[in-house]
Order: sequence, then structure tokens, then C-alpha cells
Amino acid sequence: MGRLVYENSVKTTYDDRALAHLQLAILAKLRFGEPFALTWKDDASIGGGRTTVWLHTQTNLVFKYETPQRPLINRAWVHALTVTANSPSGLYLVHEPSPASTAAVA
Repeated sequence: MGRLVYENSVKTTYDDRALAHLQLAILAKLRFGEPFALTWKDDASIGGGRTTVWLHTQTNLVFKYETPQRPLINRAWVHALTVTANSPSGLYLVHEPSPASTAAVA
């Protein structure tokens, strides 16, 4: 499991593959100076619930992966994540679209 660390204090975990796709969507938004909210469900071990953070170009983010291998990227998944980031509720992890509907890239 990889970790996303926000402002050196708020942390959440994701499967490395999901984290790689989230990273691409997040960095694409921030590269264009577009701030947005990111929401995730908290683990039951810390009380459950959910957390929302505001991401902007000055945000301190760390993407820490468990494995050194880079997963194949599903462009449709990155696009779906970017679409959620553009919504009023902000970015949240959505299910990966079928690989048959898109080409994967390294």
C-alpha cells in the first residue's frame, strides 16, 4: 500500500496502482494552477469517517509507494479522476474503467 501525505501530517493509504493514477490526476490539475478538494474515506482504525483537504500549488504532498515498479497507466481512469476533480465535490477515488475501453501506457 502506498501513502499520500498532505502537509506532513495528514496521511492516507492507497493501493500503489490507484495512488499512481491519483498522482497523475492531481499533478495535472496543479500544473495548470487549478486548486481543488480531495476527499477520501478514513480507515476504521482511526475512527472511520472521511477527510477532505484543499490542494493548491503551494500544498506539500508526498506520494510514497510500497513497490519500486511503475504500474501501467489506464488513461481512462486518469480522465475519470480528473473529471471528479473538476466537480463541485472535488477529487475522490472512482473505480477503474474497464481496460478494454482504453489503451494502457507505461
